[in-house]
Amino acid sequence: MTTFDDREHAYETKFAHDADLRFRAEARRNRLLGEWAAGLLGKTGDDARTYALTIVTSDFEEPGEEDVFRKLSTDLAGKADAATIRDKMAEMRAQARRQIIDEA
Repeated sequence: MTTFDDREHAYETKFAHDADLRFRAEARRNRLLGEWAAGLLGKTGDDARTYALTIVTSDFEEPGEEDVFRKLSTDLAGKADAATIRDKMAEMRAQARRQIIDEA
């Protein structure tokens, strides 16, 4: 292999690793959001875990996080406003990233 091939391979490996970390952090953030929302909805135990999974799977509807926001804002109507949900999304994103990095 040439130096160029080595660099190209290293870049591809880093890109794949970064994409994996991003995906895992987003899924973790969504689970954390689901657990937070479940608490606001009065869900506990298995019901809370099941609800958190619905938040995780709602992220697969379209690219970006608006699908998660819409799900949460619909479910939490009267319990949390849009600003609170967006703030919690940002907070949980940072927390999820820290958790994923700490695990690596």
